[in-house]
Amino acid sequence: MTDLSPSSSPTPDRLPRRVRHELRFRKLEVRAVQRVAPHLIRITLGGEELAGFTSPGFDDHAKIFFPDAKTGALTVPTVGPDGPSWPEGPKPTMRDYTPRRHDAAAGTLELDFALHEAGPATRWAEEAKVGDRLGVGGPRGSFIVPTDFDWHLLVGDETALPAIWRRLAELPAGARAVVLAEIDGAADEIPFETRASLDLRWVHRGDGEPGIGSGLLDALRKLSLPAGDFHAWVACKSVAAKALRAHLVGERGANPKWVRASGYWRRGAVATHDTYED
Repeated sequence: MTDLSPSSSPTPDRLPRRVRHELRFRKLEVRAVQRVAPHLIRITLGGEELAGFTSPGFDDHAKIFFPDAKTGALTVPTVGPDGPSWPEGPKPTMRDYTPRRHDAAAGTLELDFALHEAGPATRWAEEAKVGDRLGVGGPRGSFIVPTDFDWHLLVGDETALPAIWRRLAELPAGARAVVLAEIDGAADEIPFETRASLDLRWVHRGDGEPGIGSGLLDALRKLSLPAGDFHAWVACKSVAAKALRAHLVGERGANPKWVRASGYWRRGAVATHDTYED
């Protein structure tokens, strides 16, 4: 059962939709592990419980449940009349990830893991092998952004690459997109598939730590923006996402209703997802 309800937008023809999905929790198996780049591992999941999975929004978030590092036991909640219910015992480590690609026909779900901080998600991804199990909850809802803008701006770091990949893949022929993506270096550049006209700018941080410098903001300040109405999507470290949105709205005249900025992570914090809007 899916419920559609519109959100506010300055023009009816560009009205985003919020889509709510039935909440489900799944235990899936690793079908493939691929080192896509030095700091990026792609995990392909599958299994009978993947049936019915849906993720129509390019920046959807699914809750990922990791098995116990010592016992390998995988625990996910069940859904009852009063919502999610946990069995007795400790809860598993959980993180939010954007599904990179769901292929219903093939029965597969791809997740990309950016490797930097030596946390439980990074450790699991680096050690993952075919047959391992992983829990997936949701997505609980989606935010569907229209594609009929004059052009589209996508800005983010490694954590945003799956959503950027999905947005570029869904843009129609004739669309125009500008992408600013911050990564460590040239070896971490990955290809994108799109029918749109793409202006792709990689921002290399070099030896700097993720989220420390102002590479994305500096690159955006130097960028000559195309003319016309545009939708901007921003996702990276929280403080950087806030600064990027402030620059777009305050100095570039971007329509605040057409700027979606999210902080995907904060140093020292877990399960962060900050949204910046008016």
